[in-house]
Amino acid sequence: MLKQVLIYLHGFLSSPASVKAQATQAYWQAHHPDITFVCPQLPYYPEEAKRFLDELLQTYADARLGFVGSSLGGFLSTYLMEQCQAKAVLINPAAKPHEVLSDYLGEHQHPYTNEKFTLTAEHMQQLLSMYSKVPTTPENYWVLLQTDDETLDYREAETKYRGAKFTIEQGGDHAFQGYERFLPDIFRFLFD
Repeated sequence: MLKQVLIYLHGFLSSPASVKAQATQAYWQAHHPDITFVCPQLPYYPEEAKRFLDELLQTYADARLGFVGSSLGGFLSTYLMEQCQAKAVLINPAAKPHEVLSDYLGEHQHPYTNEKFTLTAEHMQQLLSMYSKVPTTPENYWVLLQTDDETLDYREAETKYRGAKFTIEQGGDHAFQGYERFLPDIFRFLFD
């Protein structure tokens, strides 16, 4: 039997210490310790993140992969999905991060690591180079959206991932309120 690996990818200015990442890890420890759980702190810059993720794919080339990606992590999960046969659950994914993050150019201090970094227009071009207009296997995606996401317009993801499984909830926010309710079904979708 193939080794099974769940890769959780956090969003912009987030980390493995985020609420959703921690909830996923706690559920995994309690219910699926046979599955390898990987939740890395992602590099700040797109080109570095791309290299990191490509190496991660190589590390688990012989495994059955499942991805959970939140916001920018949803975009990065889509990038990986276009290179391998897997399934992914995306939580309020950034459909076009090169457009959204253009409003965030300049210096930032990461709230989890306290490290400072600067986003530039060149980084938006790097994101654009990883962009796919529509996924080639939409049936392998489950997209969780809440309509009152204050950061992203949920309709962009609804359009991009047409053909995927969707759960669209009225209200909520960008963090996706009540995410932990879905964890049993997320593991079933990814690995059953």
